Amino acid sequence: MSIIVTGAAGMIGSCVVRHLNNLNFSNLILVDDLEKTDKWKNLVGKKFTDLISKHQLFNWLVGRESEVSAIIHLGACSDTMELDGDYLLENNFRYTVRLAEWALTHNKRFIYASSAATYGDGSLGFNDDENSLDELRPLNMYGYSKHLADLWMKKENVFNKVVGLKYFNVFGPNEYHKGHMASMVLKMAHKANIEGSIELFKSNDSRFDHGDQCRDFIYVKDAVKMTCAFLENNAGGLFNIGQGVTTTWNQLAYALFAGLKKPAQINYIEMPVALSKQYQNYTCASMSKFHKLFSSDPHKACHDAVKEYVQEYLMRNARW
Repeated sequence: MSIIVTGAAGMIGSCVVRHLNNLNFSNLILVDDLEKTDKWKNLVGKKFTDLISKHQLFNWLVGRESEVSAIIHLGACSDTMELDGDYLLENNFRYTVRLAEWALTHNKRFIYASSAATYGDGSLGFNDDENSLDELRPLNMYGYSKHLADLWMKKENVFNKVVGLKYFNVFGPNEYHKGHMASMVLKMAHKANIEGSIELFKSNDSRFDHGDQCRDFIYVKDAVKMTCAFLENNAGGLFNIGQGVTTTWNQLAYALFAGLKKPAQINYIEMPVALSKQYQNYTCASMSKFHKLFSSDPHKACHDAVKEYVQEYLMRNARW
């Protein structure tokens, strides 16, 4: 039986493939559009059965109902600055609904990527409770497109049969292709190597000093272990994928410089107005729901994860 992984050449997707390979799963159907990017390099050395376009997936599924055991749907436009609402609705919302309908019709395990962006400014907390979905107010169209998929699952009363994963700030190997959507670790490492210093946004919130805005950062290797754990059970619902602890941008920057073995040099700059209107100054996943299901291994501490990422991947231009 095959496991389908969409967005398979992306950061999280390709790391899911690596993790499944490490668990001796190779009967994988990978779905992605490589286009004119270097995403294909994320798949070099990995074992899978086929690689098909997202535009061909539904044709491929016809007549193969008995060959598929599960779908891990990670494919999406994850650009928080994307302004084309129609594109996001089609690519992130309707495609997810269509794939969920196929999985539900044929009784297949369906695990899909939601996002912490659905929580908006965080004023309502970061509790992965399906019953509170109607109260959430995402700050950008990307978050709204993900939120609509969650709302559809609730409306159709299928959260007992599917798993939605609200990823927080994931960083780590295999994100070279992401451009301006790459993690700040990747961006800061490049700048620190060339200029010896990095830039962080000044705070636009009186609760935080410059650089003390904080996020729930999670290493991609931990995120994919948590993702694939849902292949081993029949649990359903929304689940946060984070550490449940915060790291400030300053702490992240100091960890980066330590990994590079360079003295820390941080300059604080004004935040662009367009970004300021949708900026999350604080995120921290509530992980109690996840930990009721799994007695998972401890996460790699953010400082240690940054060091590993910098020294074993970024400095070697390597992939996982």
